[in-house]
Amino acid sequence: MSTMNTIPFSILDLSPIAEGSSAAESFRHTLDIAQHGERWGYKRYWMAEHHGMPGIASAATSILISHVAAGTSSIRVGAGGIMLPNHSPLVIAEQFGTLESLYPGRIDLGLGRAPGSDQTTARALRRNLAASADEFPQDVLELLDYFSDEPRQPVRAVPGTGLNVPVWILGSSLFGAQLAAALGLPYAFASHFAPQQLMQAIQVYRSTFQPSQYLQKPYVMLGFNVFAADDEDEAHYLASSWQQSFVSLRSGRPIRLPPPVKGYLDNIGPQAQHLIDHVLSCAAVGAPDTVARQLKAFIDKTGADELMITSNMYEHKARLRSYEIAAQVRERL
Repeated sequence: MSTMNTIPFSILDLSPIAEGSSAAESFRHTLDIAQHGERWGYKRYWMAEHHGMPGIASAATSILISHVAAGTSSIRVGAGGIMLPNHSPLVIAEQFGTLESLYPGRIDLGLGRAPGSDQTTARALRRNLAASADEFPQDVLELLDYFSDEPRQPVRAVPGTGLNVPVWILGSSLFGAQLAAALGLPYAFASHFAPQQLMQAIQVYRSTFQPSQYLQKPYVMLGFNVFAADDEDEAHYLASSWQQSFVSLRSGRPIRLPPPVKGYLDNIGPQAQHLIDHVLSCAAVGAPDTVARQLKAFIDKTGADELMITSNMYEHKARLRSYEIAAQVRERL
């Protein structure tokens, strides 16, 4: 069981595009948060691949990783994750081989099997949906082979071959847990937006884990939402931007991150309320003491080895403050 004083915190950033803003501004904010996060003791800074989402700018994930790694010096930078069905494993091996060559010892590669978009967008990306999520395990093995010292495949990833790029399996179901355990890879669970199978996935991963050349014992990182502010009411107010965008997304209408709304939760229907209650089971909202209590309860319940904190707020300054409070809470506990 991990304890708060040893458990690392990391940052997950989707480079949210706020209403009235642009991708260019999102990327400036991303680098600013990474630079602050490095000073505040966060271990990793990960960005996720999404496509065709008006409120998410991190589509060209590898390019953005390079942008962040170039502007920081010690924090690990990576993908949480690359949606492998969208890409040929060789292309990803070359991209991450390039990143590892540019920023040695600092690059992580998290892999997911969802497209990170709708089917139409997925088709436009890959052109061939026969190469689908069903081939994910084979694609992961192919990718791992490209990074090995003596690949079995006739094709070489240059750069890539022989480079030590840690590969993680990402998931929100039992499939990823089983695959990560079978391959002996670290596992990241997307509990920040899909907590349904959280406890079951952790149990499956830990109980079936096979030690490998990559990892001797299971390692679980969990996504967690933090909406922290100096004042309790302010934190709930700031969390409403993400709540609005989450309800919109789940209703099939993805939007840019909207400004916060006072009393948002008091004025929504039962269906939206159910959606938010469900996802708030992996969230801390409030002033520092409240956030500390909720974080500790989550870590005690799950025994997480690491937390991947996400904090989607409309105002950049408020978002920075939320990450700062989370870092201070970690120090304090």
